[in-house]
Amino acid sequence: MGLLRRLRDRLVRRGEPPPEIDSPDLEVVAEAFDFAEADSAVLARSPGLRPEAPAVLRHHLRIPPDQRGRAAEILAQDDWEFRAGEVCHALRVQVLTALSCAQERSRMASLAQRLDGEWLGWDALQVRQGSA
Repeated sequence: MGLLRRLRDRLVRRGEPPPEIDSPDLEVVAEAFDFAEADSAVLARSPGLRPEAPAVLRHHLRIPPDQRGRAAEILAQDDWEFRAGEVCHALRVQVLTALSCAQERSRMASLAQRLDGEWLGWDALQVRQGSA
């Protein structure tokens, strides 16, 4: 069972359903597109972020069309959803910490580079207060 499934099961048992990736109630609560800014600083300057609540972490990537299938395959191994487009997205629901954001940033940048692509940044989305 993957980490995402365990997290979802634990949250549902506590009565806190995780957000759906495509929920219309999601809003961007943090964004990191400045390579020089630490993820801890991004989270600290994001007043709308509820750190204890799960969020949709969305990485923005440029992946060449001939590598997108491989990207989707690699990301699916850890419960990431891959969406292809001019700018591709890797999405997963998780509770955000400075460490987890930094680890995933490094992982996504490495993946993009390995596939002759480019990592552009990440943002986090949570359900609007009062919508849950």
